[in-house]
Amino acid sequence: MALNTSAEAPLPVGEVSRLIGGWIDRLGAVWVEGQITQLSRRPGAGVVFLTLRDPSYDISVGVTCYRQVFDAVADVVTEGARVVVLAKPEWYAPRGQLSLRATEIKPVGIGELLARLEQLKRSLGAEGLFAADRKRALPFLPHRVGLVCGRASAAERDVLENARRRWPHVRFEVRNVAVQGVHAVTQVVQAVKELDEHPEVDVIIVARGGGSVEDLLPFSDEQLVRAVAGCTTPVVSAIGHEPDAPLLDLVADLRASTPTDAAKKVVPDVGEELERVGQLRRRALRTVEGLLEREERGLAHALARPSMEHPQRMVEQREDEVDALLARSRRVLGHLLDRADSELSHTRARVVSLSPAATMERGYAVLQRADGGVVRSPDEVAAGDALRARVADGEFAVRVDDRSAD
Repeated sequence: MALNTSAEAPLPVGEVSRLIGGWIDRLGAVWVEGQITQLSRRPGAGVVFLTLRDPSYDISVGVTCYRQVFDAVADVVTEGARVVVLAKPEWYAPRGQLSLRATEIKPVGIGELLARLEQLKRSLGAEGLFAADRKRALPFLPHRVGLVCGRASAAERDVLENARRRWPHVRFEVRNVAVQGVHAVTQVVQAVKELDEHPEVDVIIVARGGGSVEDLLPFSDEQLVRAVAGCTTPVVSAIGHEPDAPLLDLVADLRASTPTDAAKKVVPDVGEELERVGQLRRRALRTVEGLLEREERGLAHALARPSMEHPQRMVEQREDEVDALLARSRRVLGHLLDRADSELSHTRARVVSLSPAATMERGYAVLQRADGGVVRSPDEVAAGDALRARVADGEFAVRVDDRSAD
């Protein structure tokens, strides 16, 4: 319920504390899960004090319970154990402090942990965080490798030594963190985010040696899984040994069975790469030599052809053919010209024999009137008409007399 306050009408601290206590008191008893980080059992005291912590969010709250409540589970519950408590939230107004008054404590068994992990696995899988298409390929030769591991741990030593043995010049950006316990999740998540933002880190390895199910629980935490899923840098999971399967293995871009295996998968072996380069060079040399031999055989075959051995022979053959065609064309043209000349002579003789000039050479004449018209009948002229007579050698004037008209 909102309160009407202002700078002129503020609430006293005691009133605020009292109101908070009233709101918390209405919450009632709740079941709470967490990990015990501190445990205080003073001899003779009737109350046991412990601190319950949420590793995922780095939040702790104090818990008190009567000795008989804790004695019921004292044989199986110690610091570091995960428990579920039924508790009533309480607010201590004088100090402004929240605590839980537990009336029942239950240890979380391995079976319950595995069941919860399986449920979380199905939930995250349904979101697609484990999908194969989200996996990114590792770089062939990383510029710098980010490593998240325990301080001075065997996992750190295995990764560094094996990687440098394979590629002596490989560089690492190491983040030493707690790999188990209440601070593990927070520190691992922070280290992964720092390395993901590092401009020179090309791949991140999260490594830890083997351990119990409880020891490896931080690497199945939802907060860590989501942090790795949000990375832009490829992440390699190298947690525990081959049988161990934390959820980090499923969300990572590559799972390595051990830290040593992670070093082998992330960093190439310089000896193997040199041998591979040598093999490729020899293969390339054989390929080029085979290509040259094939081309040499083809060239020799081409040079052995008659057209290449005696290239002028083709020209000589074509020269003979051209000479024969030229002589033939000349003969044909000569025949055509002779025939045309003969036909022209015959035509000329016929034209000459049929021409008027030839007729007049035989003594004939053509009479024309003054207007140039040819006289074809005696009826066309009258006595005294002046005419022109054309003969073979020229023309002369004539006149029609009466006798001629008769």
